[in-house]
Amino acid sequence: MRLRIIPIAALTATLALGMVARVSVQSTPAAKPAEKTFANTWLPVPRSQSPQQAAAAAASVKGRAFNPRDLSGVWGVNGGGVGLSNPTPPMTPWGQARYDAAKPGMGPRAVPLGNDPMLICDPIGMPRWLGYNYGTEIIQLPDRVVQTIELYHTFRTIWTDGRVLPTLDDDAEPRFLGYSVGRWEGDTFIVQSAGFDDRSWLDTQGHPHSDEMRVEERYQRASFDTLKLSYTIDDPKTYTKPWVSSGTIRLAAGTEIGEYFCVPSQEEEYRRLVRAPAGGQPRR
Repeated sequence: MRLRIIPIAALTATLALGMVARVSVQSTPAAKPAEKTFANTWLPVPRSQSPQQAAAAAASVKGRAFNPRDLSGVWGVNGGGVGLSNPTPPMTPWGQARYDAAKPGMGPRAVPLGNDPMLICDPIGMPRWLGYNYGTEIIQLPDRVVQTIELYHTFRTIWTDGRVLPTLDDDAEPRFLGYSVGRWEGDTFIVQSAGFDDRSWLDTQGHPHSDEMRVEERYQRASFDTLKLSYTIDDPKTYTKPWVSSGTIRLAAGTEIGEYFCVPSQEEEYRRLVRAPAGGQPRR
């Protein structure tokens, strides 16, 4: 048997390289995962997102591919919904009487001691919530679409399982959000609603509606971060012709819906300390 003789210099170099490799591998500590904190595990709510955060989040989703039949996301911020269009359709005598009796708490018709239902934490109702909210998250499920509305921390269910809307002849309990069903026509999601409680207003100015009101909404996702909405109010008891409104809602990227309740005890305290003295009543 012939022995292979390795020069001492080559052997020394080989051993040295091996030691360096072992030392190099052993001396590189594994990266530690970032510590989880409140700040890096919770997203801001739409109304609390800074301009810098909003700009960065918007840039991160600009031009992203999307499914036009997927409306998921948090939409709108700081009242950035779709309000009623102008001009207001002519009112019927019944509608005009209701409008004249309304005393808004804000806007050009505002009075210190108004009777806007929201001033006593009554539900805002639909379609007023479409134009006055602090962000709405749309969640699509197999048999329904759910809208989670931050203002008053409310959710609305739009059923897509084939059920039909109640008529005036049905014994259906009136609802502030009405009864809603939806369907797809191409890439447009159409929502029809009826069965409303007539105590709510359509806007902050006190435009009324009756329990006969029917509303149709049409949603189209034009891009990943753009949602087009048009809706028609058909209420012949209150208005002499349908009221059509439309607009665009932006995706509130990088946010999540928070908690924004109307607390009756706090609202009463504000009325007692601020609203009542402004209206000439003594504090109690």
